[in-house]
Amino acid sequence: MTAMGLAAVPRQSRSMAWAVVAGLACAFAIGKALPVTMDTVSGALSPLCATAAESSPLDKVEPVGSYALPNVPGKRVTIVRVFYGPGGFSRPHRHAGSVTAYITKGEIRSQLGGGPVETFGVGQSFFEPPGATHLVSANASTTEPAELIAVFVADEGAQLTTFLE
Repeated sequence: MTAMGLAAVPRQSRSMAWAVVAGLACAFAIGKALPVTMDTVSGALSPLCATAAESSPLDKVEPVGSYALPNVPGKRVTIVRVFYGPGGFSRPHRHAGSVTAYITKGEIRSQLGGGPVETFGVGQSFFEPPGATHLVSANASTTEPAELIAVFVADEGAQLTTFLE
């Protein structure tokens, strides 16, 4: 685009275009630096991803990142985004390490062990101690999607999620 053509584009559109270009450049650079890490994350999360086939085709788990904790030898932090379609859920499970969940869209119903069923909305979070039984993890809505970011802190190489019979 020529300087004359660029001047004709509104300032807000130019800012957005530059933000998109910068974001794509960063994503490309990160993708080149982390291919082994993301493969490791995908392998470790495969049991968690299995929930999508058992509730709704709109339910899925997307790996975000996984990092060794240099100040805590043998531990790793893993971050995933969990999408629940309307009425979506995960069957009862437990996690190898600690999990903190932060709701980014909709409302999530959750029940740990023998505790009460609680509903969490956007901006709220909940914590799962290692080995806790997560009996209910579901979208509270049957008409709208929901999503959360889950941050796991577990032993290096641990299977992050184990489903209960």
